[in-house]
Amino acid sequence: MSTPPGAGAIALLRLSGPDAIALTDSVFGGKRLREQLSHTLHFGTIRDAGRILDEVVVSLFRGPHSYTREDVVEISCHGSDYIVQQILTLLTRRGARLAEAGEFTKRAFLHGAFDLAQAEAVADLIAADSALSHQVALQQMRGGFSQELRELRGRLVNFAALLELELDFGEEDVEFAERTGLVSLLQEVQTLVRRLLRSFELGNVIKNGVTTVIAGKPNAGKSTLLNALLNEERAIVSAIAGTTRDLIEDEVSIEGIRFRFVDTAGLRDTTDVVESIGVARTKKRVTQAALLLYLFDITGTTPAEVAAEIEALNPGRHIPTLAVGNKRDVASDQEIAAFQNLPDTVLIAASRGDGLDELQALLLQRVRGEGLDRTGSATIVTNLRHARSLEKTNGALDSVLLGLGNGTGTELLAADLRHALAALGEITGEISSDDLLTSIFTQFCIGK
Repeated sequence: MSTPPGAGAIALLRLSGPDAIALTDSVFGGKRLREQLSHTLHFGTIRDAGRILDEVVVSLFRGPHSYTREDVVEISCHGSDYIVQQILTLLTRRGARLAEAGEFTKRAFLHGAFDLAQAEAVADLIAADSALSHQVALQQMRGGFSQELRELRGRLVNFAALLELELDFGEEDVEFAERTGLVSLLQEVQTLVRRLLRSFELGNVIKNGVTTVIAGKPNAGKSTLLNALLNEERAIVSAIAGTTRDLIEDEVSIEGIRFRFVDTAGLRDTTDVVESIGVARTKKRVTQAALLLYLFDITGTTPAEVAAEIEALNPGRHIPTLAVGNKRDVASDQEIAAFQNLPDTVLIAASRGDGLDELQALLLQRVRGEGLDRTGSATIVTNLRHARSLEKTNGALDSVLLGLGNGTGTELLAADLRHALAALGEITGEISSDDLLTSIFTQFCIGK
């Protein structure tokens, strides 16, 4: 079943395999599907021993011009759970079996419809929940990343072949692969591999969102700010200090970029056991953040105090930090002026929503400064498996370059170069194992 479980107007049942058309024909009341052209639609009924189960529309796709490259039939029936189960039971009784998670995409990969990186991008596209994650997944599914990897691998294969040729003529002490040219090529390839590796940090942000922790002293307005950003009453707001004792998280998309905001317990010394646990969790969560919003009350606070508080929480500003001054609506002109022109600082009134546009603009500016506005044509690595394979590639290339510098023998150079090629091949599936494929495709949804 390719549509999610639950009642709806329409449900889609997909069959793939050499007997898909014949099996459907045996239960379909309408035109003989075996005599129909590919990519056609047919109205009729699904019958079980003369009993009509439903009126349906059947879509016919003959291999290899289908998603799986096999014969595929898609049955669009009414979305009643009862109807769906009746048709599924009938089809399985006639010889079909329920698909495993990701099996249709796995079959497409095994039949050469696309490579493994493109197959994984299908799952990313289904899971995309922001404009950027959709854009990157679509680019990878259409082969942008794979094409770049193929070009890298192709350049290495040529030199690897020359090294292997030297091994075949080892007794004659000939050198087919010119070493200076090999060094230049490896350095160029490694530069590209390292660029892809650096893009993973950006890709992780695109895929998983920007974890943004809101921290500060009690009653600074952290929960009020979270509610204002989410435009809903997500966190309890109270004048009593220490109301928030645990982490409260929620997500919002700002101009296509997904931010995961985390409201935290107020930072202060306390003898309350539960509150002290909340403070400890706050400090730990800050270390895991991609971005820190340090919220402070403008009234009765100096820039020097705020700077010291941020330094104590985030030494050296290792985590990118924005200072957010709250309660500007009740602050004096002198208090506002003290913070007005400081870098990475914005002044707001969270309870009234004043300054939120400026804060959001600053958030976008900080994140886009990491390269999110340049993803239109650039290749971005979003998959942890791909990043690990690129790390192995980079390490193997380091070994080859070191060996060339030390005059290492051809046999060892060739072995290291084979490792680099194997690591690149793992990404696209040119080199894969059944365990790897099972691990990847079981993460897909049923019906895809």
